Amino acid sequence: MSTTPRSLIVSVYGLYARAAGGVLPVSGLVRLLSTLDVDEQAVRAAVSRLKRRGMLASARVDGAAGYALTDTGRGVLDAGDARIFHPRQARSAEGWVLCVFSVPETLRAKRHVLRGRLTWLGFGQAAPGVWIAPAHVFDTARAVLREAGLGGYVSLFTAEYYGDQPAAEAVRTWWDLPKLAAMYQEFIDDHSTTDGDPIAAWVAAVTDWRRLPFLDPGLPAELLPPDWPGHRAAELFHDLEHHLSTPAARRARELLGVPVGATT
Repeated sequence: MSTTPRSLIVSVYGLYARAAGGVLPVSGLVRLLSTLDVDEQAVRAAVSRLKRRGMLASARVDGAAGYALTDTGRGVLDAGDARIFHPRQARSAEGWVLCVFSVPETLRAKRHVLRGRLTWLGFGQAAPGVWIAPAHVFDTARAVLREAGLGGYVSLFTAEYYGDQPAAEAVRTWWDLPKLAAMYQEFIDDHSTTDGDPIAAWVAAVTDWRRLPFLDPGLPAELLPPDWPGHRAAELFHDLEHHLSTPAARRARELLGVPVGATT
C-alpha cells in the first residue's frame, strides 16, 4: 500500500507518544522514520503539516526540540484505538442506522465534511442523501456529528431491512465491497512476510491497517461474499501485533530516546 511520511508519523504517535507523556523529540522521529527510508527533510515537512492541522504542537523534550500531541490529536488517536485494534462485526438481528441529511448548496464545503465523517464512521450510501450503517454505529455517529457541528443537518433513524432484494445483494450497492476486498488482499500480500527491523515492520503494518477498519462497516458475516479476505487480514494483523509489538516497543525506546510502552 502507498504510505506517506505523515501517515507513518501519525502511527508512531499513536503507538508510542501517549506512553511518553504525549511528546516525542524530532531527532528521535528522524531516527525511527529512517528505518522506513524516510529522510529528515520529509519528516520535518510532515510534522509541520500535522502541526498546521492541529494534531501536534511544538514542545521541548529534555531541552531538545520536539512535538506534543494536542488535545485534538490525542482525541483522534484515542477514538481510533478501538476501531484499529478491536473492530466490531455486526449481527443481522441488530438492524441498521440510517442518516438522512440535507445541506444547503451554499454550504457545499460542510456537505463535503459530512460525507467524509460518514465514510469514516463506516456508512455506505443507500440513496442520495441517505446513508446506512450497522446499528451499533448509532451512538458514535451521533456524538461525532454533533462534535463536528453537523448535528443540525442530519436525522438519524434505526431500522430493519424489508426490501425485496436480498440483503446480501443490497449491501453490495451500498458499499464498494470489491474495492475493500482488494485493499484487504493487498494488506495480506504486503505483510505476510516480515523481515528486518521489527519497528519498521510494525509501524508499516499499523499504518497500512489503520484505515481499513474505518472503511469497513463491519457487516454481519452472512452478508459478506464467500472467502471474505477481511477475516484473513484481521487474523494476520493480530498475529503481527502478537509477534512484533513488544520487540518494536523496545526498538522504539532506543530510537526515540524516551520511555515508551508496548502497543495497545
